[in-house]
Amino acid sequence: MTQSAADKKQQSVVSLMVALLAACVAFQLNASMLSPVLVTIASELKTNDAAVGLSQTAFFTSAALFSLFLPRLSDIKGRKRVLIGMLSIMALGTVLAALSPNITVLYIARMIQGVSGPVVPLCLLMLNHEINNAKQYGMLMGVVTAVNGGIAGIDAIAGGLLASHFGFRSVFWVISIIAIIATYLVYRFARESKPSARTKMDWLGVLLLVSTIAGLLFALNEAAKLTAANGIMMLGFIVFSLVCFVLFWQTEKRNKQPLVTLEHLKLRSTWALLLTTTLTMTGIFAIVNGLVMSLAQSQQNGFGLQADGASLIFLTPYALIGWLVGPFSGRLAPTLGYNRVLKFGLIGCIIGILTILLYGLHSLPIMAVGVMLLGIFYAGMANIILNGLGIVLSPTDNPGFLPGMNAGAFNLGAGLSFALLPAVQVITDATSNNPMDGYFNGILLGLGITILALFSSYLIPRPTHAEA
Repeated sequence: MTQSAADKKQQSVVSLMVALLAACVAFQLNASMLSPVLVTIASELKTNDAAVGLSQTAFFTSAALFSLFLPRLSDIKGRKRVLIGMLSIMALGTVLAALSPNITVLYIARMIQGVSGPVVPLCLLMLNHEINNAKQYGMLMGVVTAVNGGIAGIDAIAGGLLASHFGFRSVFWVISIIAIIATYLVYRFARESKPSARTKMDWLGVLLLVSTIAGLLFALNEAAKLTAANGIMMLGFIVFSLVCFVLFWQTEKRNKQPLVTLEHLKLRSTWALLLTTTLTMTGIFAIVNGLVMSLAQSQQNGFGLQADGASLIFLTPYALIGWLVGPFSGRLAPTLGYNRVLKFGLIGCIIGILTILLYGLHSLPIMAVGVMLLGIFYAGMANIILNGLGIVLSPTDNPGFLPGMNAGAFNLGAGLSFALLPAVQVITDATSNNPMDGYFNGILLGLGITILALFSSYLIPRPTHAEA
């Protein structure tokens, strides 16, 4: 390759990275930028923290469902084309959220934003298509995926400041502008790829799979109400989910071009990864973005911080450290092994949660240290490797299959985390005289789920072909 050709290749990679990072930033802001804003939303829409928390659940549930099939659709219709469509719809949903007159409209807006759910895996697929060197891909994968932990803390600070001075609507307006910019950059710099261009999309399989997961999610959300749960409704959702899954299984067996090849579902590289991703997100996500931020801003029981102050102390170091560590984790994965880096990250997460649980609830500095540990080991390691495994373990004849399912697992876990952990906190508060018991029990549940994630990570096979 001549020097000129090498320079053009480098410029192409840099331009692609700019476009992909912009897309990931636009998606991530819907989660991390809103974390310090939830209390403000509850106040301005005259509702409570639990109701606002369900708006987060609505977003992540929608994201989980769209993640199941959009990566596969991108294999067929074009990854660039589908990504542009996702970002455009997300921008429209964000505008609706900014105009929301009540919590119901906000729920609808957040579900529309959820179309952007598989942005990160789609970006990684596009990157993998362009980068052949395992070590270079690992490092760039770490850069792109590190955005999942937050935009180097700037998003958390900006969200807190905007909410404190201009209200929650200003946050959504900023996100919509960034989404429009990201859409243009992808259109301008990304190249199209269609690895399954002549394949027909299995829309019946999509309908049945989405219905299966939706029924399961509704059942789990009802179960999260614990003593207030409607047992008949929960059982109905479970039966509905099971019926849809049986129909999905029978449909995929007969389809010559199925959405999901059943043989792939039976592989440990599929179900063990999806289980680990779901458990990891369920155990950790609402601890940092929900319970810690709620306690930090509580005037009665917590540290009484404003939204911007809480973001600066907790979310900014968490995101910044994850941003810095992520590329190193991605670079180490091909040499030390994806699975080893993942296990090390999960062990570090458990130590971080224990620090918050045992010492941080009554000490602002120690809680900040615990959150920083989660920034290193979750945002900078576990999150990076789980996303990477979705790409390198995916079957070559259906490359969008596992990344899409894994993105669904990420969003499913995040939604479950916001449904379960705050619910335990609220229910404990109603039965205990000590208000700190609620936070303790919620974080304790997260700890137990994260330990299960560590155990399940031992079942994931090693991606030897992606390691140097």
